[in-house]
Amino acid sequence: MAVLIILGVFILIVLGLGSWTSAPGYKGETTNHFNGSTFINGDGYQEKTTSDLLKWMTTRKPGEWKELNEEDITFGKKPTSRVNDSTQVITYVNHSTFLIQTDGLNFITDPVYSERVSPFSFAGPKRMRPPGILFDDLPEIDFVLLSHNHYDHLDINTLKRIKEVHDPTFITPLGVDLYLNKKGLSKTVSLDWWQETTVSDSVDIVAVRAQHFSSRGMFDRDKTLWVGFVIKSPNGNIYFAGDTGYNTFFSEIGERYAPIKTSLIPVGAYIPRWFMSPVHVDPAQAVQIHKDIKSEFSIGMHYGTFPLADDGQYDPVNDFNKVVGDENFILIGEGEKLVRD
Repeated sequence: MAVLIILGVFILIVLGLGSWTSAPGYKGETTNHFNGSTFINGDGYQEKTTSDLLKWMTTRKPGEWKELNEEDITFGKKPTSRVNDSTQVITYVNHSTFLIQTDGLNFITDPVYSERVSPFSFAGPKRMRPPGILFDDLPEIDFVLLSHNHYDHLDINTLKRIKEVHDPTFITPLGVDLYLNKKGLSKTVSLDWWQETTVSDSVDIVAVRAQHFSSRGMFDRDKTLWVGFVIKSPNGNIYFAGDTGYNTFFSEIGERYAPIKTSLIPVGAYIPRWFMSPVHVDPAQAVQIHKDIKSEFSIGMHYGTFPLADDGQYDPVNDFNKVVGDENFILIGEGEKLVRD
């Protein structure tokens, strides 16, 4: 009887935490990727089941990771306050966080400055590399681009800090704005796939298709959308892929938004392939995306910072170097910047 009571209490705690961490869901008309309740990836996507998750969790063979401290890396120089022409200055913070400066505007993508990407401060994937740009060195942020609501992409503590210091507009997929509003971040714009918003006289932001999923708790699976973004600029467009598995729609992104001058494409969290392939590309597929969208130049991301899958800290780098060939596709270190005239 005591065991049953303990088990019952445990289940209630788990369900309570799942309810507490779950985010509000989007409500709207049905579309070809929203059935009135949840969002859908469409053709070519194979949903993994709870039994698949349990299989992975019980058979994991994670690669090696080593925590690096501030003294182990060189922080990048404090970024300039503005880039007033259409030159693209892109600084890698780490994971999927980039500072993008162009056309007099400052954007930051999926900013994460917390030590863990988890609903808890004491458990969950831990940061293994410090951000390459100190938070206090960030210039004034005008727009925050959020690709989806997973903890390694939507870090609410970081977003609250950014709001307090910079008071930017947060551009999100459908439904993610509801969670931000609930947390006191009211300056939001939400977009569906292929929708866009004007942010200046010369720049528009487009939400584009991605293949992924969403959730922050046990009861909000796929209740909000996931996207990539294109920054439409007079000097060529910038593509931020967010999190995604591989599919055929990347060619459509390339056709719709040519010329894509610079792309930011994930290369990590891809092992084991039988489980991760629907939602995370591997380095070879990242290179294929670069080709599909006809990107002039690409930078890899989403690797080496948080142990999210079974690839080790340097597996994405090693596997990327094996497949990249002579493509204009590189990996850069934390705090490094790329200038695209």
